[in-house]
Amino acid sequence: MTIRETMEQWEKVHLSPYASLSMNSAGRMVDEPQCDIRPVFQRDRDRIIHSKSFRRLKDKTQVFLNPEGDHYRTRLTHTLEVSQNARTIAKALNLNEELTEAIALGHDLGHTPFGHAGERALNRICPLGFEHSEQSLRTVDVLEKNGVGLNLTMEVRDGILNHQTSGMPKTLEGKIVRLSDKIAYIHHDMDDAIRAGILKETDVPMDIRDILGYTTGERLDHFIHDIVTESMGKSDISMSKPVAEAMHDLRKFMFEQVYTNPIAKNEESKAETLMETLYTYYMEHVGLLPAEYQRLMYDGQSKARIVCDYVASMTDRFAISIYEELFIPKSWEVKYVLS
Repeated sequence: MTIRETMEQWEKVHLSPYASLSMNSAGRMVDEPQCDIRPVFQRDRDRIIHSKSFRRLKDKTQVFLNPEGDHYRTRLTHTLEVSQNARTIAKALNLNEELTEAIALGHDLGHTPFGHAGERALNRICPLGFEHSEQSLRTVDVLEKNGVGLNLTMEVRDGILNHQTSGMPKTLEGKIVRLSDKIAYIHHDMDDAIRAGILKETDVPMDIRDILGYTTGERLDHFIHDIVTESMGKSDISMSKPVAEAMHDLRKFMFEQVYTNPIAKNEESKAETLMETLYTYYMEHVGLLPAEYQRLMYDGQSKARIVCDYVASMTDRFAISIYEELFIPKSWEVKYVLS
């Protein structure tokens, strides 16, 4: 018996009857030999961590564009906080922690530079539309490894695609990530907003604080405990009605006070213009796309989608540098040559 098979047997004996077992995975899009050490979901987690799209998350906006300070979240730190919250819940419920972690680490791989401002811009200008959850799945299926993709399991792919509010994953592990994503951004976006001086803790309505807690840390702890308590021994992942309603009210408060706050968002229109300008430029100059993107067009894929792929893959810093190179005049000087 291989190490992997031993681990699979351990899952079968020790995990919840509602857990997704590695040995029962629906498989991959393309069959491949099993690893002798790692079960399939652990292998997916490793592939995501080693991917280029995962590394690029470190220089993509979470909420605040180019903030002055070392402690504001990026898309990468958001992803890590989602993963930690989700793993805590999965472990407490005796579900598959490795599947949960793989989904969490992969859920935002397709996010644009400049956060949701970049997403809005591409959705507006691209005739095919743009949705970051769909782009995350496209990233792992098609774009990674120079067009080969990561060939992840169906369970991880399903969790990545359906992590937003509008989706509903098929596995309990995916449902954990779906809730953990919301918990994470409510927690850390408020923490960042307080750090930036946009909010004070006392601005949070008292009826919400009385239910969820009086600090960001208390609220995060309360969310996680509530999910574990409500979901223990059940075939679904849920919150209690009072906590779910309070979370809804807190998200509404955050949209009103932070996500649409003119102080926090005054640079977003510039970011949207930049994204639309880069998209338009590369639609007219597809020969300047990197070779791996041009190969996708040779395979018959839409030019609009390929250009969207490239612009969405950029980090904030790279997008700004390309824009400056293409559209900002450079200083020059005349050098006289003595004859």
